[in-house]
Amino acid sequence: MRASKYHINTLKEAPAEAEVTSHQLMTRAGMIRKVAGGIYTYMPLGLKVLRKIEGIVRAEMDAAGAVELLMPVVQPAELWVESGRWVEYGPELLRIKDRHQRDFVLQPTSEEVITDIARNEIHSYRQLPVNFYHIQTKFRDERRPRFGLMRGREFTMKDAYSFDRNEEDAQASYDAMYDAYMRIFTRLGLEFRAVAADTGSIGGSRSHEFQVIADTGEDLIVYNPQTQYAANIELAEAPCLIAQRAPAQEPLTKTSTPNAPKCEMVAELLGLPLSRTVKSVVVAAEPADANTPPEIWLLLLRGDHELNEVKLGKLAGFENGFRMATDAEIIEHFGTAPGYIGPISPAKPVRILADLTVANMSDFVCGANEEGYHYTGVNWERDLPEPAVADLRNVVAGDPDPNGGQLAIQRGIEVGHIFFLGDKYSRALNATFLDMDGKPALMQMGCYGIGISRIAAAAIEQNHDEKGIIWPRALAPFEVVICPMGWSKSETVRNACETLYAQLRERGVEVILDDRDARPGVMFADWELIGVPLRITVGDRGLKDDQIEVQERAHGETHNVPVSEALDQILQRLDAMK
Repeated sequence: MRASKYHINTLKEAPAEAEVTSHQLMTRAGMIRKVAGGIYTYMPLGLKVLRKIEGIVRAEMDAAGAVELLMPVVQPAELWVESGRWVEYGPELLRIKDRHQRDFVLQPTSEEVITDIARNEIHSYRQLPVNFYHIQTKFRDERRPRFGLMRGREFTMKDAYSFDRNEEDAQASYDAMYDAYMRIFTRLGLEFRAVAADTGSIGGSRSHEFQVIADTGEDLIVYNPQTQYAANIELAEAPCLIAQRAPAQEPLTKTSTPNAPKCEMVAELLGLPLSRTVKSVVVAAEPADANTPPEIWLLLLRGDHELNEVKLGKLAGFENGFRMATDAEIIEHFGTAPGYIGPISPAKPVRILADLTVANMSDFVCGANEEGYHYTGVNWERDLPEPAVADLRNVVAGDPDPNGGQLAIQRGIEVGHIFFLGDKYSRALNATFLDMDGKPALMQMGCYGIGISRIAAAAIEQNHDEKGIIWPRALAPFEVVICPMGWSKSETVRNACETLYAQLRERGVEVILDDRDARPGVMFADWELIGVPLRITVGDRGLKDDQIEVQERAHGETHNVPVSEALDQILQRLDAMK
């Protein structure tokens, strides 16, 4: 490819709404252009990156035995009604009507359509197992699209769906996809972790996320550096930090704490560690019967810990959902406004649930249900009945791992997610087959997604510097750029560039020759911004000494190599890149 025949349009400044690095750099490098909020045109350079990601994903999916098809972006509402997600999915599901006033959706995912295909195409156990996949445009009507391709409304995704005779076979299909995903992200040249995760709105009973490690990631990953353990913070088990409850040493005392509605303020006022305080969180659990008022719960966490709402939602009593209690509900049940509430003598009965660590605390501090006052020296059994206990909190760095060592936390960007669905969708859509005994049985399903366009953004978040993008070789739009010094002025330079360009193309290298005759500073800045892994500079001065310059984008090291050795040197350096 010659730069003069390609579309290269870089920008010095990113648009004001570009908040994260990937959005800024993809826009400046001319890889994407905004059409509407969360909707982008992939320009030639950006599309090349996407196609390379798709190629790796497609190759590994095919190698794992998956079969490619292509499902529609527009899907009939009837299937979503049948699965129950027409209502459950919420406002992110974009609902539209055709000219006949029939309801359709712009698909955010394809469980319904693929299950409909399976129930119509698969009739016998002899047709199982099968794993269908496609790479297709998705649309989720995000309330606030932001961060460019990281959280857009329209995006490109690979989703796959496995169908099996029984759970044992389905788990084997899940494991095969897990292994395929490990190969995919390794081939992409990204630092990543596979972490145990919550199944979320997709449903199912087993789930892993594939997280690209990046300081700008929205997700928190809990891991043990000494073992293979890793989990999303929403799922990571938080251990009790007190092995055994100590006996009471202090009397229960009602203590004045004016203008101290937060645990941090109380601890500072009383000269105590924050870990001696107990935080009160009031939630209203939604009842199964809409005509029944919600049940008020008081959740107790140590002052330096935070509530994990995903864990709470999985506990008995919260199956129908919950919300934070209103100020009016808090005043009604505790007799005071938020900031001074606690478990001792509330105004009305409430359900009390303590985190594991709080249940083993003694001589702690909590609200006194009176504005401006807290109790100190609070102890279970003596001052309060033994509480119901559950894991309610987020893990924090330094927590012990029950299997040894300490837990650490790092940020990540979710780019892949796999689920074991069981019969969640096959039951709802009656997707059955005749089993070996001649009786109908529900297919067991798995679901496996990869965010193609999100990978491009995540790779940049992980690999960039002040000059621009640093692509892993596998994702770079071009592997090598040849930069001539004085293209229009020197026939010697042109001939040397043309010769090397032809040699690299013959060896299958994706190379671009910058024949735009731009000034060196402009040319170098463009390619550093775009992030091509290897830059070759050819000039009269170097050629007089039989030398050309080779620079690796990742670390900026420059090497002068003899012209006769240039091809071999370039190929060796490319082979050494991840």
